[in-house]
Amino acid sequence: MDQPKTSFSFAIANLEQTERLGRWLGSRLFPNSVVALLGQLGAGKTHLSRAIAQGLEISNERLVTSPTFVLIQEYPARLPIFHFDAYRLANPQAFRDLGVDEYYSGGGVCLIEWADRIVPALPEQYLEIRLEIVQQDVRLCQVTAIGELYRKIVENLRLDWSDGPEAS
Repeated sequence: MDQPKTSFSFAIANLEQTERLGRWLGSRLFPNSVVALLGQLGAGKTHLSRAIAQGLEISNERLVTSPTFVLIQEYPARLPIFHFDAYRLANPQAFRDLGVDEYYSGGGVCLIEWADRIVPALPEQYLEIRLEIVQQDVRLCQVTAIGELYRKIVENLRLDWSDGPEAS
């Protein structure tokens, strides 16, 4: 069954705005949240993940690094953070084989980089964040609620950021 989608797109002009967005999102995520991060190499997926971890009150955001070679990192925070990287996985089944369904219902927040590679293994509802490189420091960011669980986050983001990220 196709889930309803609610989207909001905007430009991010620099790393500080990426950090502000991540902290904003992290402060609003709830137990069993799933955030699918999409974008080409260098688009800022790991930087945004680190900022989301800040919003989740991680004690040391420098611990958040790309989990490309270990596939998953776990971090303690206000809610446990389960940080996945699907870049090296052959297919969605390889992602499922990591025991991801247990993480989805583990009471924490799942951050999944390169989620476009494993879409069939994503839960029915999730928050999708697509980053596209426009210029060296500028990104086009599209935040999409897949399903009703995340609709309020996207609607509030649209309201809070309608005057630009500096206003939030």
